Amino acid sequence: MEEIIWKISEVNSSVRQVVEGGFVPFWIEGEIGTLTIHRSGHVYFVLKDIKSQIRAVFWRGAEFVRKMHLVSGTKIEAFGELTVYETRGEYQFNIKSIRTTGLGDLQRKFEEVKLKLSAEGLFDESRKKPIPLLPRSIGVITSSSGAAIRDFLNIINRRFPNIHISIYPALVQGKGAELKVTKGIHFFNKFSQIDVIVVTRGGGSMEDLWPFNSEILARTISESKIPIISAVGHEIDFTICDFVADMRVPTPSAAAELVIGCREDFQQNINDFKRRLFKALELYSERLKRRHERATNSYVFKDPARIIKEKQQYVDDLYTKISHSLELKLEREKNKFDNVLGRLRTLSPDSILKRGYSIITFKNSKKVITSSNVPAGTEVNAILKDGILDLVVTER
Repeated sequence: MEEIIWKISEVNSSVRQVVEGGFVPFWIEGEIGTLTIHRSGHVYFVLKDIKSQIRAVFWRGAEFVRKMHLVSGTKIEAFGELTVYETRGEYQFNIKSIRTTGLGDLQRKFEEVKLKLSAEGLFDESRKKPIPLLPRSIGVITSSSGAAIRDFLNIINRRFPNIHISIYPALVQGKGAELKVTKGIHFFNKFSQIDVIVVTRGGGSMEDLWPFNSEILARTISESKIPIISAVGHEIDFTICDFVADMRVPTPSAAAELVIGCREDFQQNINDFKRRLFKALELYSERLKRRHERATNSYVFKDPARIIKEKQQYVDDLYTKISHSLELKLEREKNKFDNVLGRLRTLSPDSILKRGYSIITFKNSKKVITSSNVPAGTEVNAILKDGILDLVVTER
């Protein structure tokens, strides 16, 4: 039996197929041993427990890792799948999501609340209220000393400083924060003439954002008569508040840009319309001016009788053309008549008799066509140009 000799790349490829085909994506927990953020944005780990370690890679996870402040020694839970890096013949764990240890229970609670409220229809697009196009006043519920309100106000003041902003200071982190935010929504709905409410805070861990996963807060948002924008956390953060709000934006700054963005666009559209309108009026005015100049210089106004004279001249020209046309036609018809008349005269019996011929007829005026029909002794008449001769046939 011939021995099969494998190439190293074939071995690594086969191992990869076995490993990747034998495991579905799963969660693992461990401590970060080493952590390297490559300039490409990928993050390379060594995860370990008491007995073993495994290499891991988080593709384009640099920003996420920095926001979570992950360092060597941090205990994490990672979700991903096993694969083999064939070049080095090493298997590794490809990470798709990371959470710090202990968030498993919070994640389960999050999913339970999300599933419950979704089943009740609180996330349905059909129940979401439209965000006003030109809000005159905006209510903001957030920490009065946080970075979120500073970012929000900086954008508002830079673009439209005359918009009225009402701030309801509230805890946005820790125990009881969801109740403070809930009271803020009730306050604006009951006592204030607000066009839109913005619920906002900066980014943070899942524990920091947990008040915004409250079922009580979610139901309050859904019952609000005023449309609500959720601007909680960063782009990668999602809360129950985001799903139930009338609109979700990734950051507090994005909320400010959204709320006044429509107004800014509307103002730009108005300015564009004004420019187009003035331009159109200028063009129309210029056309009217040229028409007026042409009309003023027209002979219609300078010599009105000229039109009548021109029409009279046109009638005279037309009469002359018609007269000439009729004369030419009559001349052609007269010539044709004369030709026919001449041919008729040439062929008439009188013309033949004048040339010395005669016409022989029987006594009953029937013409003699051939001599064979005229026996001797028959009386006939000979018609000449100047009279008729009575004749008797003697022989033929």
